[in-house]
Amino acid sequence: MVATLSAVWFSSSALAASEDPVEEVVTPIASPFDSRDYRVLTLENGLQALLVSDPEADKAAASMNVRVGSAQDPDDLLGLAHFLEHMLFLGTEPYPESDAYQRYISDHAGSHNAFTAQQDTNYFFDIEPSALPGALDRFSEFFLSPLFNADHLESERNIVHSEYMARIRDESRRENDVLDQLLNPDNATTGFAVGSRETLANPPEGEATLRERVIDFYHHHYDANVMNLAVVAPQPLDTLEAWVIERFADIPDNGLDVPAIDAPLVDTTTLPRYVERQSLQDRRQLRFYFPIPDPTDEYRSKPTQLISHLLGDEGDGSLLAVLRDAGLADGLSAGVGRGDGNDALFTVSISLTPAGAERLDDIQATLFDAIEQIRTQGLDDWRYAEQRDLSEQAFRFQQHGAPQQEATRLSMSLSRYPVEDVQYAPYRMDAPDRERELTYLDALTPDNMLRFYSAPDIESETLSPWFNTQWREQPPAQAGKALTGLALPEPNPFIASDLALVTGQDERPSQLIDTPSFNAWHMQDSRFNTPSVEWRLSLQYPDASYSPEEVVLTQLLAGWLNDSLNESLYPAWLAGQSFSAYPHARGMTLSFSGWRDGQTPLIEQALQQLETADISESAFERVRYQLQREWRNAPQSGLASQASRTLGEALLTPQWSTTELLAASQRMERHHLEDFRKRFLGGLYADAMAVGNLDAELAREQADIMRNQLRPRLTRTDIPQLTPLAVSDTPRVLNPQSTREESLVLRYLQGRDQSAKEQAVVSVIAQWLETPFYQRLRTEEQLGYIVNAGYSPLLQAPGIALLVQSPDVKSDEVAAHMDAFLEEAGQALEQLDDEALAPYRQAVHDRLRQRDTSLAGMANRYWQATALDEIRFDRQEALAELALDVSAEDIQAVWPALLGHQLDVRYNPGDTPSPVAPYREGLAPLAKTADR
Repeated sequence: MVATLSAVWFSSSALAASEDPVEEVVTPIASPFDSRDYRVLTLENGLQALLVSDPEADKAAASMNVRVGSAQDPDDLLGLAHFLEHMLFLGTEPYPESDAYQRYISDHAGSHNAFTAQQDTNYFFDIEPSALPGALDRFSEFFLSPLFNADHLESERNIVHSEYMARIRDESRRENDVLDQLLNPDNATTGFAVGSRETLANPPEGEATLRERVIDFYHHHYDANVMNLAVVAPQPLDTLEAWVIERFADIPDNGLDVPAIDAPLVDTTTLPRYVERQSLQDRRQLRFYFPIPDPTDEYRSKPTQLISHLLGDEGDGSLLAVLRDAGLADGLSAGVGRGDGNDALFTVSISLTPAGAERLDDIQATLFDAIEQIRTQGLDDWRYAEQRDLSEQAFRFQQHGAPQQEATRLSMSLSRYPVEDVQYAPYRMDAPDRERELTYLDALTPDNMLRFYSAPDIESETLSPWFNTQWREQPPAQAGKALTGLALPEPNPFIASDLALVTGQDERPSQLIDTPSFNAWHMQDSRFNTPSVEWRLSLQYPDASYSPEEVVLTQLLAGWLNDSLNESLYPAWLAGQSFSAYPHARGMTLSFSGWRDGQTPLIEQALQQLETADISESAFERVRYQLQREWRNAPQSGLASQASRTLGEALLTPQWSTTELLAASQRMERHHLEDFRKRFLGGLYADAMAVGNLDAELAREQADIMRNQLRPRLTRTDIPQLTPLAVSDTPRVLNPQSTREESLVLRYLQGRDQSAKEQAVVSVIAQWLETPFYQRLRTEEQLGYIVNAGYSPLLQAPGIALLVQSPDVKSDEVAAHMDAFLEEAGQALEQLDDEALAPYRQAVHDRLRQRDTSLAGMANRYWQATALDEIRFDRQEALAELALDVSAEDIQAVWPALLGHQLDVRYNPGDTPSPVAPYREGLAPLAKTADR
């Protein structure tokens, strides 16, 4: 280990004055390549605060994790912890307006949210750094002086119910609802966590009111001793410390401890159990749950890590490889979950083919053969050492996410691990503990198992209590016949050895190769302090979107390439190298990510595979089944995503519906894909880009490998572009193809053209609408849980999307509320002046200028620029400057055009899907520049 633990020290003022609110200060372990500064404060009231100073951050963020969740719900008010989470947003003593916090965050280019888990409630936000003090003022009052706004009690209960109804068909929640019936009912984590109108109903007259119960829960469970705060910002540590002390030191210290879960998670005397449940989606899943001790506190040795790694392996001879080769499975994962501090579940999850669904007992027998093989042959020291070395590499060169993501992760970590290991704990592997590894392996037995099979054809009169899932218990399985061919992985040959950082920094990509048929760009980067490179290679084929058949074949080719390389490249993925192929409207992109060292042979192998590898019948059928499963399940997917898909089908061309793609796929055979591969590779244009820690010489060498292997022949002008279409002047309503039970309205307001100026103006209008739309339609009118408004471009076509999803309000009524809101918004815009507009312009500017927080994110941003007619890598910066110049007059000129070019996607349960193609075919392309 390179990094060392800094000494614990006490502030000098604390030694001199007992009234100093800081009890202890610790600097946690950090990577030697981490340029951020860290400090953990323990205040005298018991609150711990992790401060992260990142001078390069252009957003500030904070997260407060409270070690209280749905496990603490009283039996007569299930969902109370979640309801309290909602109520804290609705005003505090210094800021009594119900939208004071939300509006401040939105007006300063920020975002906010919260979640309630079984043993945690987490509140978080991000914001423009100069506004952080004001945000912390408002945020800290959640934990000091919430009003528990009586005027919004009923509306917020309705919103909680809407959230419940919006999730009632989610497969993961349906499965957990059944699982909770099989676990120990005395364990507090097995209750209904979300809440509904029924579970949060007003208590009988004469008993404490619901508001009184909320307040009582808050005072009994919220306390500085169970709170962990993380703040990530560009300000110096001393400044952050002063701000935190000033605002959080007065949170009450009532001497509370983190609630403990005493009852076992599983009554092991009831095992083994064999359960089947109905899935709404066309998906077959087999899970094996094994109760084990919760390994969280054993993070220094991680005794379950090697077991999870070996069972979840996807390389040659792995459990998944053997099941795939037999045509029984197409995915597998293994690991620990559902921990409560004492107990947890070790879970092996297998995605089945229809053939696999007929051989559950054989799959079970093969799993236990794999477990026995690990017990007898897998616990070698070199395997643990290999895992430890890979973890150390990942820790040394970890790339931090966005500040909000980081703050949330760190506040959760601070609540679980000693302060010195708050960063290091997920990576730390000091030495193997064979005794503990065997203890966990001993728990993975047929007698200590809950086998859980999910499929759409399961029927039962037994329903789970909250998510209405049909399920049944089956008699013990028959002895299955284990498949042969299992083998443990050999030493990983892909582990990088040259991890030296190459100095040099380019401002943006520059053209490396410029030919009619192949263009490549390169950008050397060292700001992320990682010897990694992101390569993107776009293989563009003129007919990739010409028909549903060509789209299906493009997707099959990309899917087959991923599938065929999965086993051989899985060790590379473990070692920090990854490859994926993904289809798009112009063909497919090959993505190579990972260490610079070793990337060249990975590129060569993937290109060779694409050109010459055999397409087996089994691989073809496996990939086609996966695509067909996705298209069959589309009507069951999230309603908002279905509406967005319908919008894209209507306003972009060429586009094809999932129904058309499914039908086309059913006509495909292996020889069609083989013929398509020849046509595809024989008629290509290619773009490539390398972004990362490599110099131009290496980038050119690798780009030449791509060009020489592929031999592209076409030019950029030979490739049809995806074209945004202009919304018709006549308002139109389209219905998506859905089987969901909620209602929805997605209203799209389109700008007049694709010019940068129009994009800037529409972006500022969307920023101005965001908070009042949410406040009006969600908080005040209680139309649903999923309510938002925001800028939503289709490629370079500017637009605003207004979305409401409701469990019980029909779409026509929702649309009427939208009409009323937009009419009042138009009246307000007429009175808007440039001074009032200033914060919204600034928020758009700051959001556009937000720095990239990962190498992959930066590479993808630059890569997307190559798909446009005019390739400009400073497009976002230019748009940000245009946003600052948007005037109230500009907005007042665009607003009528937005209202005059709107398209609604609406849905009520049972609606007949609209034929989208006739609407799309009647539209003209949206103008690229202003013609006014």
